[in-house]
Amino acid sequence: MRFLFLPAALGLAVLTGCASAPAPALPATTTAATAPAPPTAPPTPMPATADVSGMASTIAGFYTWLQAFAQEALAAGIRAQTVDATLARAQWQSRVVELDRAQPEFTRPPWAYLDSAVSPQRVAQGRAQRRLHAAALAAAEQRHGVPASVITAIWGMESNYGRNFGSFSAVDALATLAYDGRRRDWARGELLAALRIVDRGEIAADALVGSWAGAMGHTQFLPSVYLAYAVDADGDGRRDIWGSVADVTASTANFLAHSGWKSGQPWGVEVRLPPGFDYARAELGVRQDSEAWAAEGVRGIDGEALPQLPGASILTPAGARGPAVLVGPNFRALLRYNNSVNYALAVGLLARQIEGGTGLVASWPRDLPALSRSETRTLQELLNARGLGAGTPDGVAGPATRAGVRRYQQSLGLPADGYATHELLRRLQEP
Repeated sequence: MRFLFLPAALGLAVLTGCASAPAPALPATTTAATAPAPPTAPPTPMPATADVSGMASTIAGFYTWLQAFAQEALAAGIRAQTVDATLARAQWQSRVVELDRAQPEFTRPPWAYLDSAVSPQRVAQGRAQRRLHAAALAAAEQRHGVPASVITAIWGMESNYGRNFGSFSAVDALATLAYDGRRRDWARGELLAALRIVDRGEIAADALVGSWAGAMGHTQFLPSVYLAYAVDADGDGRRDIWGSVADVTASTANFLAHSGWKSGQPWGVEVRLPPGFDYARAELGVRQDSEAWAAEGVRGIDGEALPQLPGASILTPAGARGPAVLVGPNFRALLRYNNSVNYALAVGLLARQIEGGTGLVASWPRDLPALSRSETRTLQELLNARGLGAGTPDGVAGPATRAGVRRYQQSLGLPADGYATHELLRRLQEP
């Protein structure tokens, strides 16, 4: 089996800096088209001698690892010609490593995220795309039970309706992450899935184009998701999530249907909470039917009755001073697409406005700046020092941190909403 010419590959990688070009904006896709090939990385300035030496060592290790992975792929049943043709062209991508390790200094508050994700421009474009592709969206909705507006909203969130779904080779990105990344086992599995796609003749390796993390096409499917849920809706014998809108919409709806989407149920509704509501119960893990919430005094934002939602949770993304939303199984299905409350909320609100509805009514506490990651880490350390159990100090305010914040708020006689503020951090820092 022919495989990898290491010296040539190594020299080229060092001379070019081993980085991919930034992903260019792609034209809106309106008809089936051949998937774009990954762009060629432009030359970058020669790094310092010490950097070249370290880079050469890293890349040499990468290609040695590729040789070993090739044997694993063969043992997993991938044909030798696929392994040879695909992995022999794989390149180390230092930009992928940079993006994987990057930690933004400031976290974005939910209103800032939603302002961008559900902008008037994205809503208008979503309405236009829904009209333009009405037949494909209607077929996907009828077949899988997922509303056309929700499919359209995910399309807008993931690739700005096909304008930018990334320019990285999925094979390059996943191979790089499998060798030097935070989630090596995960990336190794996704790389093997990418090889299976090529091995089955579904699409050529150089057409597997997407994000730096290996997500591909208009709605950013990982290779394993593609294998399990992609659909050939236009009947051309290919599951083309890069060029066929019919395949994209049907595949997205199919994935959501298998993620627990319940036809006929709303994803959620904005609510007004009763006086004295226990904000410690505003968590996804606290679930009860909407009738039970109504019995406690929870009402729609305008006082209307709540929709029937089994296993519903209340969320207050900005604490007691911000909006409250009652969410059900379909919200949790959106979290399967991207495990971020802000993301799922953005998809739901974008879908609602594409349908002609409105956004949230209650105001956000825009006067409260978000804590930076370093400030959140300090907060966690201070809470832990007081025995309040905020979890590992990692700068990410997850459930454990919110629980610790609630315990501290309770000790101060404040509403225990778990929302960390600069004022709360200041009080923790007082002697």
